[in-house]
Amino acid sequence: MTDPKSLPCAVADGHETPPQNAPPCFHLLAKPSGSTCNIDCQYCFFLSKDALYPNGQHRMSETTLETYISQLLESHRTPHVTVAWQGGEPTLMRVGFFRKAVELVEKYRKPGQVVKHTFQTNGLLIDDEWGSFFREHDFLVGLSVDGPRELHDTYRVDRHGHGTFDRVMRGWEMLQRHDVEFNILCTVNAANEHHGRAVYRFFRDELGASWMQFIPIVERATDQTIDLANLGWKQQPGRKRVLYTQTGNRVTHRSVGPRQYGQFLVDIFEEWIRHDVGRVYVQLFDVTLEAYFGRHLLCIHAPTCGLGPALEHNGDLYSCDHFVEPGYRLGNIHETHMRELMASPAQLEFGLNKRASLTAQCRSCEVRALCNGGCPKDRFALSRDGDPGQNYLCAGLELFFTHSRPAMQTMAALLNSGHPPADVIAHTLAEDKRRGPYAPCPCGSGQKFRFCHGNGASSSRFAGGTVRHQHA
Repeated sequence: MTDPKSLPCAVADGHETPPQNAPPCFHLLAKPSGSTCNIDCQYCFFLSKDALYPNGQHRMSETTLETYISQLLESHRTPHVTVAWQGGEPTLMRVGFFRKAVELVEKYRKPGQVVKHTFQTNGLLIDDEWGSFFREHDFLVGLSVDGPRELHDTYRVDRHGHGTFDRVMRGWEMLQRHDVEFNILCTVNAANEHHGRAVYRFFRDELGASWMQFIPIVERATDQTIDLANLGWKQQPGRKRVLYTQTGNRVTHRSVGPRQYGQFLVDIFEEWIRHDVGRVYVQLFDVTLEAYFGRHLLCIHAPTCGLGPALEHNGDLYSCDHFVEPGYRLGNIHETHMRELMASPAQLEFGLNKRASLTAQCRSCEVRALCNGGCPKDRFALSRDGDPGQNYLCAGLELFFTHSRPAMQTMAALLNSGHPPADVIAHTLAEDKRRGPYAPCPCGSGQKFRFCHGNGASSSRFAGGTVRHQHA
Protein backbone atom coordinates (compact mmCIF):
# COMPACT_ATOMS: atom_id res chain seq x y z
CA MET A 1 0.00 0.00 0.00
CA THR A 2 1.08 3.58 -0.54
CA ASP A 3 2.90 5.05 2.45
CA PRO A 4 0.31 6.46 4.89
CA LYS A 5 2.27 9.72 5.09
CA SER A 6 1.56 10.20 1.40
CA LEU A 7 -2.20 10.14 1.96
CA PRO A 8 -4.02 13.46 2.36
CA CYS A 9 -6.50 11.79 4.68
CA ALA A 10 -6.80 9.68 7.79
CA VAL A 11 -8.95 6.65 8.58
CA ALA A 12 -12.26 7.78 10.03
CA ASP A 13 -13.79 4.56 11.27
CA GLY A 14 -12.49 1.12 12.07
CA HIS A 15 -15.72 -0.85 11.92
CA GLU A 16 -15.29 -2.13 8.37
CA THR A 17 -12.90 -4.84 7.30
CA PRO A 18 -11.56 -3.66 3.96
CA PRO A 19 -9.56 -5.85 1.59
CA GLN A 20 -5.89 -6.12 2.45
CA ASN A 21 -3.95 -3.15 1.05
CA ALA A 22 -7.13 -1.14 0.37
CA PRO A 23 -6.33 2.57 0.71
CA PRO A 24 -8.55 4.53 3.11
CA CYS A 25 -9.16 7.11 0.42
CA PHE A 26 -8.33 7.96 -3.17
CA HIS A 27 -9.20 10.59 -5.78
CA LEU A 28 -11.07 9.01 -8.67
CA LEU A 29 -11.78 10.85 -11.91
CA ALA A 30 -15.01 9.69 -13.49
CA LYS A 31 -15.54 10.18 -17.22
CA PRO A 32 -19.29 9.88 -17.83
CA SER A 33 -19.01 10.72 -21.54
CA GLY A 34 -15.73 8.89 -22.04
CA SER A 35 -13.41 10.66 -24.44
CA THR A 36 -16.25 12.41 -26.27
CA CYS A 37 -15.81 16.17 -26.44
CA ASN A 38 -17.44 19.11 -28.19
CA ILE A 39 -14.08 20.69 -29.10
CA ASP A 40 -10.90 19.38 -30.67
CA CYS A 41 -7.90 20.57 -28.67
CA GLN A 42 -4.91 19.69 -30.79
CA TYR A 43 -2.90 18.34 -27.85
CA CYS A 44 -5.74 16.30 -26.32
CA PHE A 45 -4.52 12.71 -26.55
CA PHE A 46 -7.67 11.58 -24.72
CA LEU A 47 -9.64 12.05 -27.93
CA SER A 48 -7.97 8.88 -29.17
CA LYS A 49 -9.35 6.80 -26.29
CA ASP A 50 -12.59 6.22 -28.18
CA ALA A 51 -10.58 3.50 -29.94
CA LEU A 52 -10.89 1.47 -26.72
CA TYR A 53 -14.67 1.36 -27.12
CA PRO A 54 -15.35 1.44 -30.87
CA ASN A 55 -18.81 -0.13 -30.86
CA GLY A 56 -20.71 1.73 -28.18
CA GLN A 57 -22.13 5.11 -27.28
CA HIS A 58 -19.86 6.80 -24.77
CA ARG A 59 -22.47 7.66 -22.17
CA MET A 60 -22.64 6.41 -18.59
CA SER A 61 -25.88 4.60 -17.81
CA GLU A 62 -27.90 5.20 -14.64
CA THR A 63 -27.01 1.68 -13.54
CA THR A 64 -23.28 2.39 -13.83
CA LEU A 65 -23.78 5.77 -12.17
CA GLU A 66 -25.43 4.22 -9.14
CA THR A 67 -22.83 1.46 -8.93
CA TYR A 68 -20.07 4.04 -9.09
CA ILE A 69 -21.48 6.37 -6.43
CA SER A 70 -22.37 3.59 -4.00
CA GLN A 71 -18.97 1.88 -4.32
CA LEU A 72 -17.03 5.15 -4.08
CA LEU A 73 -18.70 6.05 -0.79
CA GLU A 74 -18.39 2.50 0.53
CA SER A 75 -14.69 2.42 -0.34
CA HIS A 76 -13.78 5.52 1.66
CA ARG A 77 -12.97 5.14 5.34
CA THR A 78 -12.48 8.86 5.68
CA PRO A 79 -14.80 11.73 6.57
CA HIS A 80 -14.15 13.57 3.29
CA VAL A 81 -14.94 12.19 -0.16
CA THR A 82 -14.61 13.95 -3.51
CA VAL A 83 -16.90 13.07 -6.40
CA ALA A 84 -14.92 14.32 -9.39
CA TRP A 85 -16.26 14.53 -12.94
CA GLN A 86 -14.03 14.92 -15.98
CA GLY A 87 -13.94 14.01 -19.63
CA GLY A 88 -13.93 14.30 -22.54
CA GLU A 89 -16.50 16.94 -21.75
CA PRO A 90 -18.90 16.05 -18.91
CA THR A 91 -21.49 18.76 -19.74
CA LEU A 92 -22.45 16.59 -22.73
CA MET A 93 -24.33 14.44 -20.20
CA ARG A 94 -26.73 17.32 -19.43
CA VAL A 95 -27.78 18.63 -16.04
CA GLY A 96 -30.31 15.87 -15.30
CA PHE A 97 -27.58 13.22 -15.11
CA PHE A 98 -25.73 15.13 -12.42
CA ARG A 99 -28.91 15.88 -10.49
CA LYS A 100 -29.30 12.12 -10.29
CA ALA A 101 -25.67 11.81 -9.14
CA VAL A 102 -26.28 14.29 -6.30
CA GLU A 103 -29.39 12.34 -5.25
CA LEU A 104 -27.40 9.10 -5.20
CA VAL A 105 -24.70 10.69 -3.07
CA GLU A 106 -27.32 11.58 -0.49
CA LYS A 107 -28.77 8.07 -0.71
CA TYR A 108 -25.45 6.27 -0.12
CA ARG A 109 -23.51 8.77 1.96
CA LYS A 110 -22.43 7.22 5.27
CA PRO A 111 -23.06 9.05 8.55
CA GLY A 112 -20.39 11.68 9.03
CA GLN A 113 -19.19 11.63 5.42
CA VAL A 114 -18.77 15.06 3.85
CA VAL A 115 -18.92 14.94 0.06
CA LYS A 116 -17.46 17.59 -2.25
CA HIS A 117 -18.53 17.71 -5.89
CA THR A 118 -15.97 18.84 -8.49
CA PHE A 119 -16.39 19.28 -12.22
CA GLN A 120 -13.79 19.94 -14.94
CA THR A 121 -15.14 21.58 -18.09
CA ASN A 122 -14.15 23.51 -21.19
CA GLY A 123 -17.00 25.88 -20.38
CA LEU A 124 -18.66 26.06 -23.78
CA LEU A 125 -22.03 24.64 -22.72
CA ILE A 126 -22.35 26.41 -19.37
CA ASP A 127 -25.59 28.40 -19.29
CA ASP A 128 -27.96 29.64 -16.59
CA GLU A 129 -29.25 26.12 -15.92
CA TRP A 130 -25.73 24.81 -15.33
CA GLY A 131 -24.77 27.85 -13.27
CA SER A 132 -27.82 27.51 -11.06
CA PHE A 133 -27.19 23.78 -10.57
CA PHE A 134 -23.53 24.25 -9.67
CA ARG A 135 -24.39 26.95 -7.15
CA GLU A 136 -27.28 25.02 -5.62
CA HIS A 137 -25.08 22.00 -4.90
CA ASP A 138 -21.85 23.84 -4.10
CA PHE A 139 -19.84 22.39 -6.98
CA LEU A 140 -16.23 23.43 -7.43
CA VAL A 141 -15.85 23.96 -11.16
CA GLY A 142 -12.50 23.73 -12.92
CA LEU A 143 -12.43 25.82 -16.09
CA SER A 144 -9.87 24.92 -18.75
CA VAL A 145 -8.18 28.06 -20.11
CA ASP A 146 -4.67 28.32 -21.57
CA GLY A 147 -4.29 32.07 -21.14
CA PRO A 148 -5.43 35.15 -23.06
CA ARG A 149 -7.10 34.72 -26.45
CA GLU A 150 -3.94 34.64 -28.58
CA LEU A 151 -2.45 31.85 -26.45
CA HIS A 152 -5.63 29.92 -25.65
CA ASP A 153 -6.76 29.76 -29.28
CA THR A 154 -3.48 28.30 -30.53
CA TYR A 155 -4.45 24.74 -29.59
CA ARG A 156 -7.88 24.89 -27.91
CA VAL A 157 -9.96 24.89 -31.07
CA ASP A 158 -13.29 23.47 -32.20
CA ARG A 159 -13.83 20.85 -34.88
CA HIS A 160 -13.60 23.51 -37.58
CA GLY A 161 -10.26 24.74 -36.30
CA HIS A 162 -11.71 27.94 -34.85
CA GLY A 163 -10.59 29.29 -31.49
CA THR A 164 -12.84 28.74 -28.48
CA PHE A 165 -11.74 31.63 -26.24
CA ASP A 166 -14.85 33.83 -26.55
CA ARG A 167 -17.17 30.89 -25.90
CA VAL A 168 -15.15 29.84 -22.86
CA MET A 169 -15.39 33.39 -21.53
CA ARG A 170 -19.17 33.28 -21.86
CA GLY A 171 -19.11 30.16 -19.70
CA TRP A 172 -16.89 31.97 -17.19
CA GLU A 173 -19.39 34.83 -17.09
CA MET A 174 -22.14 32.36 -16.24
CA LEU A 175 -20.08 31.01 -13.34
CA GLN A 176 -19.57 34.58 -12.15
CA ARG A 177 -23.24 35.43 -12.49
CA HIS A 178 -24.26 32.50 -10.32
CA ASP A 179 -21.40 32.95 -7.83
CA VAL A 180 -20.02 29.48 -8.53
CA GLU A 181 -16.69 28.60 -6.93
CA PHE A 182 -14.20 28.02 -9.73
CA ASN A 183 -10.54 27.44 -10.40
CA ILE A 184 -8.43 27.54 -13.53
CA LEU A 185 -6.70 24.58 -15.16
CA CYS A 186 -4.09 25.79 -17.63
CA THR A 187 -1.91 23.56 -19.74
CA VAL A 188 1.68 24.64 -20.35
CA ASN A 189 2.57 24.05 -23.97
CA ALA A 190 4.75 25.30 -26.79
CA ALA A 191 2.48 28.31 -27.37
CA ASN A 192 2.42 29.78 -23.86
CA GLU A 193 5.67 28.45 -22.35
CA HIS A 194 7.42 31.81 -22.67
CA HIS A 195 4.55 33.82 -21.19
CA GLY A 196 4.20 32.53 -17.63
CA ARG A 197 3.76 35.89 -15.93
CA ALA A 198 1.34 37.20 -18.58
CA VAL A 199 -0.77 34.04 -18.29
CA TYR A 200 -0.79 34.26 -14.49
CA ARG A 201 -1.70 37.96 -14.51
CA PHE A 202 -4.54 37.30 -16.93
CA PHE A 203 -6.05 34.68 -14.65
CA ARG A 204 -5.54 36.79 -11.54
CA ASP A 205 -6.50 40.22 -12.85
CA GLU A 206 -8.92 39.54 -15.69
CA LEU A 207 -10.69 36.38 -14.52
CA GLY A 208 -10.39 36.99 -10.78
CA ALA A 209 -9.05 33.48 -10.20
CA SER A 210 -7.76 32.78 -6.72
CA TRP A 211 -6.80 29.13 -7.37
CA MET A 212 -5.03 27.79 -10.43
CA GLN A 213 -3.00 24.83 -11.60
CA PHE A 214 -0.55 24.50 -14.47
CA ILE A 215 -0.31 21.14 -16.23
CA PRO A 216 2.59 20.47 -18.64
CA ILE A 217 1.69 19.12 -22.06
CA VAL A 218 3.99 16.21 -22.85
CA GLU A 219 2.74 14.19 -25.82
CA ARG A 220 4.82 11.09 -26.36
CA ALA A 221 5.30 9.38 -29.68
CA THR A 222 7.52 6.82 -31.34
CA ASP A 223 9.59 7.20 -34.49
CA GLN A 224 6.75 5.48 -36.32
CA THR A 225 3.92 7.67 -34.92
CA ILE A 226 5.54 11.11 -34.51
CA ASP A 227 4.38 12.48 -37.87
CA LEU A 228 0.78 11.47 -37.24
CA ALA A 229 0.96 12.64 -33.63
CA ASN A 230 2.09 16.08 -34.76
CA LEU A 231 -1.13 16.36 -36.75
CA GLY A 232 -3.17 15.88 -33.55
CA TRP A 233 -5.10 13.04 -31.99
CA LYS A 234 -8.44 13.50 -33.71
CA GLN A 235 -9.48 11.23 -36.56
CA GLN A 236 -7.45 12.02 -39.67
CA PRO A 237 -9.16 11.54 -43.08
CA GLY A 238 -8.03 8.36 -44.73
CA ARG A 239 -5.99 7.25 -41.71
CA LYS A 240 -6.64 4.82 -38.91
CA ARG A 241 -6.68 6.63 -35.59
CA VAL A 242 -3.72 5.84 -33.35
CA LEU A 243 -4.56 5.01 -29.73
CA TYR A 244 -2.39 7.19 -27.54
CA THR A 245 -0.34 5.19 -25.06
CA GLN A 246 2.53 6.16 -22.78
CA THR A 247 5.20 4.84 -25.13
CA GLY A 248 7.99 6.34 -27.17
CA ASN A 249 10.73 8.86 -26.45
CA ARG A 250 9.74 11.49 -29.02
CA VAL A 251 7.47 14.44 -28.24
CA THR A 252 5.17 16.48 -30.47
CA HIS A 253 5.88 20.08 -31.45
CA ARG A 254 3.08 21.17 -29.12
CA SER A 255 4.83 19.76 -26.06
CA VAL A 256 6.42 22.12 -23.57
CA GLY A 257 10.21 22.13 -23.44
CA PRO A 258 11.76 20.81 -20.19
CA ARG A 259 13.70 23.95 -19.30
CA GLN A 260 10.88 26.17 -20.59
CA TYR A 261 8.44 24.49 -18.21
CA GLY A 262 10.65 25.29 -15.25
CA GLN A 263 11.14 28.90 -16.36
CA PHE A 264 7.37 29.27 -16.82
CA LEU A 265 6.90 28.27 -13.18
CA VAL A 266 9.74 30.51 -11.99
CA ASP A 267 8.24 33.52 -13.81
CA ILE A 268 4.94 32.97 -12.03
CA PHE A 269 6.61 32.27 -8.71
CA GLU A 270 8.53 35.57 -8.80
CA GLU A 271 5.25 37.44 -9.35
CA TRP A 272 3.40 35.44 -6.70
CA ILE A 273 6.07 35.70 -4.00
CA ARG A 274 5.97 39.52 -4.19
CA HIS A 275 2.23 40.09 -4.37
CA ASP A 276 -0.06 37.13 -3.87
CA VAL A 277 1.00 34.69 -1.15
CA GLY A 278 -2.06 34.01 0.97
CA ARG A 279 -4.57 35.32 -1.53
CA VAL A 280 -3.85 33.42 -4.75
CA TYR A 281 -3.25 29.68 -4.56
CA VAL A 282 -1.15 27.92 -7.16
CA GLN A 283 -1.38 24.16 -6.77
CA LEU A 284 2.30 23.34 -7.26
CA PHE A 285 3.43 26.11 -4.90
CA ASP A 286 1.07 24.91 -2.17
CA VAL A 287 2.07 21.26 -2.40
CA THR A 288 5.76 22.19 -2.53
CA LEU A 289 5.44 24.04 0.78
CA GLU A 290 3.61 21.03 2.23
CA ALA A 291 6.51 18.81 1.12
CA TYR A 292 8.85 20.80 3.39
CA PHE A 293 6.82 19.32 6.25
CA GLY A 294 6.96 15.80 4.80
CA ARG A 295 3.41 15.87 3.46
CA HIS A 296 2.84 14.96 -0.18
CA LEU A 297 -0.63 15.97 -1.32
CA LEU A 298 -0.13 15.68 -5.08
CA CYS A 299 0.50 12.29 -6.65
CA ILE A 300 2.89 13.71 -9.24
CA HIS A 301 5.49 14.60 -6.61
CA ALA A 302 4.68 12.02 -3.95
CA PRO A 303 7.14 9.13 -3.39
CA THR A 304 4.58 6.61 -4.63
CA CYS A 305 1.29 6.88 -6.49
CA GLY A 306 -1.73 4.75 -7.33
CA LEU A 307 -4.42 6.85 -5.62
CA GLY A 308 -5.67 8.59 -8.76
CA PRO A 309 -7.66 6.00 -10.74
CA ALA A 310 -9.91 6.81 -13.68
CA LEU A 311 -13.39 5.40 -14.32
CA GLU A 312 -14.67 5.07 -17.87
CA HIS A 313 -18.32 5.43 -18.86
CA ASN A 314 -18.94 1.67 -18.87
CA GLY A 315 -17.48 0.99 -15.41
CA ASP A 316 -13.94 0.06 -16.46
CA LEU A 317 -11.44 1.22 -13.84
CA TYR A 318 -7.89 2.16 -14.85
CA SER A 319 -4.81 2.67 -12.70
CA CYS A 320 -4.51 6.36 -13.53
CA ASP A 321 -6.08 9.06 -15.67
CA HIS A 322 -2.86 9.16 -17.70
CA PHE A 323 -2.82 5.40 -18.23
CA VAL A 324 -6.24 4.70 -19.73
CA GLU A 325 -4.94 1.95 -21.96
CA PRO A 326 -5.34 -1.85 -22.06
CA GLY A 327 -2.32 -2.74 -19.92
CA TYR A 328 -3.60 -0.68 -16.97
CA ARG A 329 -7.25 -1.73 -16.91
CA LEU A 330 -7.87 -3.07 -13.39
CA GLY A 331 -11.33 -4.46 -14.07
CA ASN A 332 -14.95 -3.36 -14.17
CA ILE A 333 -16.92 -2.21 -11.13
CA HIS A 334 -19.96 -4.22 -12.28
CA GLU A 335 -17.88 -7.36 -11.86
CA THR A 336 -15.51 -6.48 -8.99
CA HIS A 337 -16.01 -3.91 -6.25
CA MET A 338 -13.95 -0.76 -6.71
CA ARG A 339 -12.43 -1.29 -3.27
CA GLU A 340 -11.02 -4.66 -4.33
CA LEU A 341 -9.67 -3.26 -7.59
CA MET A 342 -7.86 -0.51 -5.69
CA ALA A 343 -6.33 -3.16 -3.40
CA SER A 344 -5.31 -5.44 -6.27
CA PRO A 345 -1.69 -6.53 -6.77
CA ALA A 346 -1.67 -4.74 -10.14
CA GLN A 347 -2.55 -1.40 -8.56
CA LEU A 348 -0.17 -1.94 -5.68
CA GLU A 349 2.65 -2.62 -8.12
CA PHE A 350 1.68 0.41 -10.20
CA GLY A 351 1.92 2.69 -7.17
CA LEU A 352 5.14 1.32 -5.72
CA ASN A 353 6.92 1.17 -9.07
CA LYS A 354 7.14 4.94 -9.07
CA ARG A 355 9.70 4.82 -6.26
CA ALA A 356 11.35 1.57 -7.34
CA SER A 357 12.10 2.83 -10.85
CA LEU A 358 13.99 6.01 -9.91
CA THR A 359 17.27 6.48 -11.77
CA ALA A 360 20.55 6.91 -9.91
CA GLN A 361 20.45 10.60 -10.85
CA CYS A 362 17.07 10.96 -9.14
CA ARG A 363 18.11 9.02 -6.06
CA SER A 364 21.08 11.34 -5.48
CA CYS A 365 19.30 14.58 -6.42
CA GLU A 366 19.18 17.44 -3.90
CA VAL A 367 15.48 18.07 -4.56
CA ARG A 368 14.37 14.44 -4.57
CA ALA A 369 12.29 14.95 -1.40
CA LEU A 370 10.26 17.59 -3.24
CA CYS A 371 10.09 16.05 -6.71
CA ASN A 372 10.40 12.28 -6.26
CA GLY A 373 11.07 11.86 -9.95
CA GLY A 374 7.82 13.42 -11.13
CA CYS A 375 5.03 11.57 -12.92
CA PRO A 376 5.92 8.12 -14.32
CA LYS A 377 4.24 9.01 -17.61
CA ASP A 378 7.05 11.48 -18.31
CA ARG A 379 9.94 9.15 -17.50
CA PHE A 380 11.23 8.35 -20.95
CA ALA A 381 14.44 10.39 -21.20
CA LEU A 382 18.01 9.40 -20.44
CA SER A 383 19.68 10.48 -17.22
CA ARG A 384 23.05 12.25 -17.15
CA ASP A 385 24.57 8.78 -16.69
CA GLY A 386 22.75 7.44 -19.72
CA ASP A 387 20.18 5.46 -17.72
CA PRO A 388 16.68 5.18 -19.22
CA GLY A 389 13.69 6.31 -17.18
CA GLN A 390 14.65 9.90 -16.39
CA ASN A 391 11.81 12.42 -16.36
CA TYR A 392 11.59 14.37 -19.61
CA LEU A 393 10.82 17.50 -17.53
CA CYS A 394 13.74 16.97 -15.15
CA ALA A 395 15.65 20.12 -16.09
CA GLY A 396 12.59 22.26 -15.50
CA LEU A 397 11.57 20.54 -12.27
CA GLU A 398 15.10 20.87 -10.89
CA LEU A 399 15.13 24.55 -11.90
CA PHE A 400 11.85 25.32 -10.14
CA PHE A 401 12.46 23.37 -6.93
CA THR A 402 15.97 24.76 -6.59
CA HIS A 403 14.94 28.31 -7.39
CA SER A 404 11.98 28.34 -5.01
CA ARG A 405 13.86 26.70 -2.11
CA PRO A 406 14.99 29.88 -0.24
CA ALA A 407 11.50 31.39 -0.25
CA MET A 408 9.89 28.05 0.61
CA GLN A 409 12.28 27.62 3.54
CA THR A 410 11.37 31.11 4.73
CA MET A 411 7.66 30.29 4.56
CA ALA A 412 8.22 27.01 6.40
CA ALA A 413 10.11 28.88 9.13
CA LEU A 414 7.29 31.42 9.37
CA LEU A 415 4.75 28.63 9.82
CA ASN A 416 6.89 26.94 12.45
CA SER A 417 7.06 30.18 14.42
CA GLY A 418 3.33 30.78 14.26
CA HIS A 419 3.36 33.41 11.52
CA PRO A 420 1.43 33.34 8.23
CA PRO A 421 3.41 32.35 5.11
CA ALA A 422 2.25 35.60 3.50
CA ASP A 423 4.83 37.42 5.64
CA VAL A 424 7.36 36.17 3.09
CA ILE A 425 6.24 39.06 0.86
CA ALA A 426 7.84 41.57 3.23
CA HIS A 427 11.04 39.49 3.29
CA THR A 428 11.09 39.40 -0.51
CA LEU A 429 10.51 43.14 -0.90
CA ALA A 430 13.29 43.86 1.62
CA GLU A 431 15.66 41.72 -0.47
CA ASP A 432 14.57 43.65 -3.56
CA LYS A 433 15.58 46.92 -1.94
CA ARG A 434 19.00 45.55 -1.09
CA ARG A 435 19.37 44.19 -4.61
CA GLY A 436 18.61 47.48 -6.35
CA PRO A 437 16.59 48.11 -9.50
CA TYR A 438 19.42 47.56 -12.01
CA ALA A 439 20.75 44.27 -10.69
CA PRO A 440 19.95 41.10 -12.66
CA CYS A 441 16.43 39.88 -12.00
CA PRO A 442 16.40 36.82 -9.70
CA CYS A 443 14.14 34.97 -12.13
CA GLY A 444 17.17 34.30 -14.33
CA SER A 445 15.89 36.10 -17.41
CA GLY A 446 19.09 38.13 -17.76
CA GLN A 447 17.12 41.38 -17.67
CA LYS A 448 17.54 44.15 -15.13
CA PHE A 449 15.28 43.60 -12.14
CA ARG A 450 13.43 46.88 -12.63
CA PHE A 451 12.34 45.94 -16.13
CA CYS A 452 11.53 42.30 -15.36
CA HIS A 453 9.86 41.43 -12.06
CA GLY A 454 10.45 44.84 -10.51
CA ASN A 455 8.01 47.75 -10.37
CA GLY A 456 9.13 49.13 -13.72
CA ALA A 457 8.12 46.01 -15.62
CA SER A 458 5.85 46.74 -18.55
CA SER A 459 2.74 44.72 -19.25
CA SER A 460 3.03 41.99 -21.84
CA ARG A 461 0.98 42.41 -24.98
CA PHE A 462 -0.92 39.37 -23.77
CA ALA A 463 -1.82 40.87 -20.39
CA GLY A 464 -4.45 43.31 -19.28
CA GLY A 465 -7.43 44.79 -21.06
CA THR A 466 -6.05 44.27 -24.57
CA VAL A 467 -7.23 40.69 -24.45
CA ARG A 468 -10.50 41.04 -22.61
CA HIS A 469 -13.18 38.99 -24.29
CA GLN A 470 -15.39 40.70 -26.80
CA HIS A 471 -18.89 39.71 -27.73
CA ALA A 472 -20.19 39.92 -31.24
